[in-house]
Amino acid sequence: MTAYAAPFLKYVNLADARLGTRALSVTDDWFADVNRLFQPTAAVWKEGVFDDNGKWMDGWESRRKRFEGYDSAVIRLGVPGSIKGVDIDTSHFTGNYPPSASLEACFVADGDPDDTSEWIEILPAVALQGDSHHYHAIDDARPFSHLRFNIYPDGGVARLRVHGIPYRDWATVTADESLDLAAALNGGRALACSDQHYGHMGNLLNPGRGVNMGDGWETARRRTPGNDWVIIALGHPGEIERIVVDTLHFKGNYPDSCSIQAAFVKGGTDAQIETQSLFWRELLPSQKLSMHAEHEFAGQIARLGPITHVRLNVFPDGGVSRLRLFGKVAR
Repeated sequence: MTAYAAPFLKYVNLADARLGTRALSVTDDWFADVNRLFQPTAAVWKEGVFDDNGKWMDGWESRRKRFEGYDSAVIRLGVPGSIKGVDIDTSHFTGNYPPSASLEACFVADGDPDDTSEWIEILPAVALQGDSHHYHAIDDARPFSHLRFNIYPDGGVARLRVHGIPYRDWATVTADESLDLAAALNGGRALACSDQHYGHMGNLLNPGRGVNMGDGWETARRRTPGNDWVIIALGHPGEIERIVVDTLHFKGNYPDSCSIQAAFVKGGTDAQIETQSLFWRELLPSQKLSMHAEHEFAGQIARLGPITHVRLNVFPDGGVSRLRLFGKVAR
């Protein structure tokens, strides 16, 4: 499967280090630290760079196994979720990649797995190639909090991406609690955008403020009439009371202004959303933006009742670091 044919890539990477993903244990990571698997950036090659254990590699690499068995790592996802698909990336591993790999998963509400935890195979052993992406759809509706990544028998993997929908028990949220309903950690996800030449649309929903200009959504310079936009599905229907548009790090390339449309979408598919969004109601009328700043809006927000989706319009183009949509969950 190619990236073009992998629709699950639009979902949040639950194994992103920025969400707190980390390895709890590993059988062997002699050559390269297992936690490099979860870095959000693409793997890099450093020609002629060696450390005390050998060639420096951007990923997880175990020693050559001289006895029976295989290597594995137990991983705590930064946020539990239902898994839609994975990318096992062996970029730059050519003569040292594993011939195959598999994935198991479990859900632990509090803490980490123990000897009583039930592991479920979500990806049977699949063949791997060197210096390649391996996309595999999973589409399992059950939430998982931990993974066991097995490589047979040893070798190196650059990145492990685990795309899915974050899980939250919304029944525990009180009626008067205000949450960022668009946050990735609360199940918010970016569905579509007009352009994401410099920065991926999903960055808008990451936790914390952006670390640099690359950690945001940024479009190419528009040379035709119109404006750029991005469509976001909330983690849960709710009524929006406060909006934050953050242009941190964007100084010579922030949008001149922005507006937000919204709707309560019933049924249909994600592919139909783009056309529908043209006719959504106005949640936030056009607001001027400034460089490298958080812009907070409350009194300007229209009271539309519960909504499920928003469309952030930026005029005419540019970069936004984060979008926060605070509100109360609809019952």
